[in-house]
Amino acid sequence: MPVGDCENAFVEAALAHGIRLVRYKKPWLNQQGHFGLPDTASNVAVPLERIFASLGGNPAEQSVKRTTPLPGDFMHESTGTLIEVDEAQHFTSFRLHTFSFYPDVPLGFDVKEYSSLCRRHSQSADKYRRAKSAAAFGVGGRQRQRAYYDALRDLATTAMGHPPLIRIPAPDGNGKAAFERNLERLLNALA
Repeated sequence: MPVGDCENAFVEAALAHGIRLVRYKKPWLNQQGHFGLPDTASNVAVPLERIFASLGGNPAEQSVKRTTPLPGDFMHESTGTLIEVDEAQHFTSFRLHTFSFYPDVPLGFDVKEYSSLCRRHSQSADKYRRAKSAAAFGVGGRQRQRAYYDALRDLATTAMGHPPLIRIPAPDGNGKAAFERNLERLLNALA
């Protein structure tokens, strides 16, 4: 499936139900990760630092990255709710590992469900771009970087005053079906 097809199908399904979503970038969700967070997000800096270290991140490299905002999937503008549609490559053993560091903060998804999906899909997801390098994570670090940036979005969003980030699992790559499966949850969160 071509890159972007899942997200495009998701946003089209949302619009068909009267839910208008836009792409987003937030200055505090940037390439520096927890090093680039403002003081207002200090309550999540330590857990993110622990996640970063446990994934083998190099703090000297991460802290000097640009503050270029990371592109996100969608935002519901009237509520400020951020929504991420997660395809198979998000369900790695590295992502599963991050959940053990999560503090008690509001989340817009079920960690138990996501943990189960990681256990189910990690064998194949861990092979996706296995050799791809990532700054601050080295050779083969792309999956660890993705797990870290997913955790950054999860934890920093509420710390920055937004409603909890909603994660929509779409391991099969079918954005329309993922929307339909999560319609009631989305309607409740965006009400």
